[in-house]
This record gives sequence, structure tokens and C-alpha cells, in this order.
Amino acid sequence: MAYYDFLNVVFAPLLMLPILWTVILLSLIVSVIIIVITKYTTDQTLMKKLKDDMKEYQKQIKEMKGNPARAMEAQKKSMELNMKYMMHSLKPTIITFIPIILIFGWMSSTFAYESIKPNQEFSVTAFFGKNTNGNAEIIVPEEITIVDSKIKKIENDKTMWTLKGAEGEHILEFAYNGEKQQKSILITNSGKYIEPSKKTNGVIKLIQIDYKPRKILNLFGWKLGWLGTYIIFSIIFTMALRKVMKVY
Repeated sequence: MAYYDFLNVVFAPLLMLPILWTVILLSLIVSVIIIVITKYTTDQTLMKKLKDDMKEYQKQIKEMKGNPARAMEAQKKSMELNMKYMMHSLKPTIITFIPIILIFGWMSSTFAYESIKPNQEFSVTAFFGKNTNGNAEIIVPEEITIVDSKIKKIENDKTMWTLKGAEGEHILEFAYNGEKQQKSILITNSGKYIEPSKKTNGVIKLIQIDYKPRKILNLFGWKLGWLGTYIIFSIIFTMALRKVMKVY
């Protein structure tokens, strides 16, 4: 997509860094954008007052445990203030929604999977319509080697082949009962990859390159991909920025 190419250019300096640092810096950039827009598109005096009032009502609710009627009244007022706070927060959310979604889409297409290296074995799966029987064939260019069999039986409405090949972008072709579908595959040492799945309209419903998910952060033995890493650092940066910039 065109905007993917645009973001590749915009974030080109970040792509020269290790992936972990790239994701950390992107989470910082996005957090700064959101906080700055929030600060200057909302009435921060009002937002602070709403938050302070909500805290006061929450304090009252805890103190009124022996008086359910008064506690319910305080809870109702707290909920009204919370709704008002959310309505005022809606404007920056609307402004940032589309740009953030575009950046997230680009990050998913850039950091989600490990690339397929030259001569590294990988699998590709073709999914068929319900109750499809028979054999399916994969047709590959001369730079690609079929590790198992060219023609394979369809089982449970799918067939998988194991391949390996030389560096470059290649076209794989899948044939079943006169129908043919194609899917591009990128083999490279650069860390890049092509969208793993392609939906089709024939009996062959989906073609999927079985990339390995990329793990970029090891958090006490918990290995995280780009999204989990982004969320953790985004929360840290957002909390810090809100405090430093006094955004409520």
C-alpha cells in the first residue's frame, strides 16, 4: 500500500536500529503525539477538576460503606463525572485514531514475523472450501525447491508444502481442479517479509505463508512480540508524559 511506502520513508532512520529500540522509540513518538494533542485540544483546567472530583467521590464511597444509600448516591455522581470526562476526552481520540491505526498497521506488516532466509525451510498452506477432496499441486519457479511432494492430498480442507529457495521475491502458484491461484514470497536476509496471507474467491479460499512470529523482548522469561512490547512501553511513557506535562 502507498501509505506503507510513505511510512517506510518517514521511519527509515528508525529501521536502521535494532528492532527492540525501533519499537520503543515508536511507542515514545506515538505517546508524545497523543499527549500533546490531548493537552491542546481539551480544557485541562476542567479535566483536572473532573478528576479531582471523581477522586473525592471515590473517597466518600469508601467512607460510606455503612450507609449504602449515601454510597450509591456518591457512586452515581462519580459515574456522571466520569462520563463527562470521557466525552471531553473524545476529541483527541478522534483526531489521533486514524493516524495511530495506520502506524499500527505498518508496524504489524514490518515487525510481526521473522523473515525467511535463503535456503531456510518454510511451509506454505492452502486452505480450501468445506469438504473439498482430491489433490492439489504447487508450481514453483526454478529458484524454489520443493522439499516434500509437488502434488499432495487435501486433508481437512487444507494442504501444506515445505519449501526452500534462493534470495529474492518469487511467485508460488497453487492448482486445484483447473483453478490456479498465486502468492508472492520474499526470501531475504534483510528482515523484511511480504503479507503472510492472501484470500481468494475460488475453491482455494486462502493461501498462507507460515512465518515464525518475531519475539523482540524477553521479560523475565516471557517473550513478547512487537505489540506486547509496544503496549508496555506506551503505558510507561504515557504515565510519565502526563505527569511531566501536567495532562489530565
